[in-house]
Amino acid sequence: MTVTLQDVLDAADRIEGVAHRTPVIRSRTLDGLTGAQVHLKAENLQRGGAFKFRGAYNAIARLSPDQLARGIVAYSSGNHAQAAALAARELGGSAVIVMPADSPAAKLDAVAGYGAQIVTYDRYTGDRAAIAGGLAAQRGLALIPPYDHPDIVAGQGTATLELLEQAGELDAIVVPVSGGGLIAGSAIAAKGRYPGIRVIGVEPETADDTRRSLAAGRPVRIDVPHTIADGLAVPVPGDLTFAINRELVDEIVVVSDDELRDAMRFAVDRLKLVLEPSGAPGLAALLTGRISPVPARVGVILSGGNVGAARLAQLLA
Repeated sequence: MTVTLQDVLDAADRIEGVAHRTPVIRSRTLDGLTGAQVHLKAENLQRGGAFKFRGAYNAIARLSPDQLARGIVAYSSGNHAQAAALAARELGGSAVIVMPADSPAAKLDAVAGYGAQIVTYDRYTGDRAAIAGGLAAQRGLALIPPYDHPDIVAGQGTATLELLEQAGELDAIVVPVSGGGLIAGSAIAAKGRYPGIRVIGVEPETADDTRRSLAAGRPVRIDVPHTIADGLAVPVPGDLTFAINRELVDEIVVVSDDELRDAMRFAVDRLKLVLEPSGAPGLAALLTGRISPVPARVGVILSGGNVGAARLAQLLA
């Protein structure tokens, strides 16, 4: 395997004092509804509003001074965009970010606010990786992909590493799945610490490329998904992430957009936390009973909270 527990530990050292050590939230109401002791890792409170800052900072921090001076290019529907822009600024470099033209306004505004140049494309007809690759070649920029990179995976794994330090041994962790970087890093950290732990991924039912891929034993490409969880609308897993997840992930379950809305509403009403749709799948899976048997002690990554007030009101109306 190309990413190890030691890589995650090294990433934790690299981001210490830069990334937030986000809190773990408990709720008696949630425990009662699910029949489990639930430990919620609140990465919606991370810098940049999502776990993505961990991987982006870890990857960009490993660039040479010369490369950092030339700058980086990244592509993302929003959260990796914000993370890469912020991490580049923190490390003294510049960033060009390729984003869908229909990205939420809050995410576009945040990326611009971090000083990055934004290049937009049509998510249903454009090839973001090709656009970013072209910019990297033309301008000598370092390409920082959103998930399919060892340094990104290692950085994302630090969220679960912290969760296990804060909550102690768990029977399972529940993680949202997009391109697979977060769950790959989470699985490496979790099974490196506790080999018997269950690693459960959650996808939107219309964006279940990883579930289909694991069932087929190879990466399966689906049509560009339509879901309110814009950060999870990836049509095919990464090659690196698929290889890791095929070995370490125990199960993938799916939730509907309405179930994501219900979980977001629960988070606001009962937990006093704002989650974007892409940040709520783990909570949704627990609340809907999608995970069976219910683990006695379970950790959930609440992966992001980048949703503006107007959009949040629209989604929950």
